[in-house]
Amino acid sequence: MIVDIDRLLEELSDETRTLSIARLYDLSGLDHEEIECFSAAWPQVPASRRRKIISHLVDLAEANFEADFGAVFRACLADEDEFVRTQAIEGLWEDEDIKLIRPLIAFLRDDPSVAVRAAAATSLGRFVLLGELEKLSATLSNSVCEALWEVIHSLEEDIEVRRRAIESMAYSSEEAMAEVIADAYADDDWRMRVSAVFAMGRSADPRWKSTVLREVTNPNPEMRYEAARACGALEVEEAIPYLRNLVYDNDRDIQEVSIWSLGQIGGAEARRILEGCYEEADEILCEVIEDALGELALRGGEVDFLLYILDMDDWNDGDDWL
Repeated sequence: MIVDIDRLLEELSDETRTLSIARLYDLSGLDHEEIECFSAAWPQVPASRRRKIISHLVDLAEANFEADFGAVFRACLADEDEFVRTQAIEGLWEDEDIKLIRPLIAFLRDDPSVAVRAAAATSLGRFVLLGELEKLSATLSNSVCEALWEVIHSLEEDIEVRRRAIESMAYSSEEAMAEVIADAYADDDWRMRVSAVFAMGRSADPRWKSTVLREVTNPNPEMRYEAARACGALEVEEAIPYLRNLVYDNDRDIQEVSIWSLGQIGGAEARRILEGCYEEADEILCEVIEDALGELALRGGEVDFLLYILDMDDWNDGDDWL
């Protein structure tokens, strides 16, 4: 399909009109010629409208795997507005093209916006992982890690950027990361401590099991969330009773991550809890529970039970709960 980019952006930039989701989908899968037209016309769209458009595109990309706004996100990396640049980086979160490494490092080191630098630090995490999996050249992997180490050790850098760099470097098997995570956990700023717990889970290092278990009852919802996720990532069996309680937490995100973690930890007790929750769950949580039960069965090699999961929609009519 050939898209008239000028006409499309003229329509989308009209601030008197509600943004059309259907028309936004026309920005999916743009070819080289179309993206050149987009890059030329995009700066003429009012900044407030550009922010709304790209924010919607990020949401659509997350909700629909068939939507491909990658070319648009790449073009928006050059936007003069920091919010648009931040969203563009976040929209490319699954893109493993090594051509993104250099601009992301440049954003991390030089962008005047804290939000953009923090987004770049987070985005570089996937390339740290690729390096650990030996799916990235040593040269590129070293470049990524060097840039993140610089930020982690910079006393002048904003804490938001430093904590995101620590989260990304948590994928690294370098022994020095254990000390970095420990120092972050001892930091006076609660945001850094939350990132430390996030990093503990991402590190896959069993030394942190007792720490994340302790934080799973923290009154701070952000810490409870990260601790619950870390318990799943580290497969902390002792966390199962606490996760059972968190499935009924007032925070919906905590409910969902606790369900996910039970699926990661597995075992008969975790399955019993998930099955019991399913009978009372609303439609959205039912899907989360099904995924968790499927993961639990897959990890346990329970083929028959895994097939049984496929018929779980017949259990109930999805009555609301919690």
